[in-house]
Amino acid sequence: MQPTTKTYAPTLAAVKTAAQTLKGIASVTPLSYNDYYSKQYNCHVYLKREDLQQVRSYKIRGAYNKMASLTETQIENEIVCASAGNHAQGVALSCKLLQIKGTIFMPTPTPKQKIEQVNMFGENFVEVVLIGDTFDDAYHAAMEQSEQLNKTFIHPFNDEKVIEGQATIGLEILKQLETPIDYVFVPVGGGGLSAGLSSVFKMLSPNTKIIGVEPKGAPSMSTSIENDRNTTLKNIENFVDGAAVKRVGDLNFAICKENLHQMITVDEGEVCQTILDLYNKQAIVIEPAGALSLCALSQYADEIKDKNVVCVISGSNNDITRTAEIKERALLYANLKHYFIIKFPQRAGALREFVAEILGPTDDITHFEYTKKTNRENGAAVVGLELKNAADLETLITKMKLRNFYGDYLNDKPDLFQFLV
Repeated sequence: MQPTTKTYAPTLAAVKTAAQTLKGIASVTPLSYNDYYSKQYNCHVYLKREDLQQVRSYKIRGAYNKMASLTETQIENEIVCASAGNHAQGVALSCKLLQIKGTIFMPTPTPKQKIEQVNMFGENFVEVVLIGDTFDDAYHAAMEQSEQLNKTFIHPFNDEKVIEGQATIGLEILKQLETPIDYVFVPVGGGGLSAGLSSVFKMLSPNTKIIGVEPKGAPSMSTSIENDRNTTLKNIENFVDGAAVKRVGDLNFAICKENLHQMITVDEGEVCQTILDLYNKQAIVIEPAGALSLCALSQYADEIKDKNVVCVISGSNNDITRTAEIKERALLYANLKHYFIIKFPQRAGALREFVAEILGPTDDITHFEYTKKTNRENGAAVVGLELKNAADLETLITKMKLRNFYGDYLNDKPDLFQFLV
C-alpha cells in the first residue's frame, strides 16, 4: 500500500495574486452569449473568448505569471520552453515584456503561422528551434538544454505558477456571469487550464459540472483517469495540435482526477466541421483545440437543456493553409467524402458510362488517379467522390458492383487511406 501524499492544488489567494500580476497584460476576455448554439441545444450557451487575447490564446496567463516570478539569477541564465505553438507565443510575448532572453523549441510540423507569430511577439528576445515530430520531441530537447545550460524551463502546463495563471479564467467567468453556471466545457491538452479552472470552481461554485474535452486521437487525460494513474500514450494524432500530448502533467492529472465531473473525447472530423460552422455562420475564426468545447455539446444535448453552459474557446491560431485539410476531414466525418479503387474496363466509353450511369446527378469526382492496367481487361483508378447526401453511398456501391466497376472501398483501410488525406 502506497503512502498518501498531499497533492498540490492552487489556493484562491494564489489565483487572485496571479490575476493582479496579469492585470494590464492578459485581457479580461468577453463571456459572450451565443444565440446559435443556445437555440440549437435549447439552453443558454456562453463563450469565454480566450481567442481574443493579444496572443490569440489563454497561454499568456500561465506563461507570464510563471516568468514574472523568476529570480534575478534565473533571468540572467535565460529561459527555455517547448510548445506546439500557443504556449510559445505566450512565452515569447512574456520574454519581450519582461526583457528575458528565451529559446523556444517547437515540433517541426507546427503551422508556419504560429512560428511567425512567436518571432513577432518575442522580437529579438527569443530564438525558435524546430525539432522532432511531436510536442514530446520538442520537450525532451528543451529539457536537455535546460539541464546543460542551467536555463529555467517554462513548462506549458505542469507548473504551479502556470496553473494559477490559467486559473484566472475561472475567476473571470464567475465575475462575468451572475446566474448559477450548470456546466463548463473546457479543452484539455496537458491539463493546465482544466486543472486551474476546475480548482477555482470547486472553491467558488462547487455545483458546476466541469467537463474536460480531448481530441479522440490524443486521449491522454481520459486514459490516465480511466487507469487511475498518469499514463503515457504510445502514439497520438497531432491534428488538434494545441491539445495533442502523449502525457498530461502530473500536477494536472492529480487535480483533474478529483475535480472534473467527466472527461470525454470528440472526433477530429467534428472539430473540423465546428471550425467551418463558426467561420461560415458567425465569422469566428478558431483553431482545432479552440473548437473542442463546442463539439462536446452534442454529447450532452439532453443534459444541458434549459441550463447555463460555458464553453471555453481556447485559441484562434489557425493556419489558413490547413483549410483544405479541415474541409476534407469534415466531409469524411459527415460521411460525404469517399475513396474507392474503381476497375475501369479497357474499352472506349467506360469513363463516360461511370459518370452517366453510376454517379448520381449531384455526385462530384474530387480525386482521380489512374494507376495502371491490372490485367488485359481492366485498369484501376483511385477515385474520390463527394456526395450531397450520405444516404446515397449504398446505392452508389450497388451500381458499381452491378456494372463490375467496384474494386475496393478505401475509407475504412487506414494503411492505404493515410496516403490520400
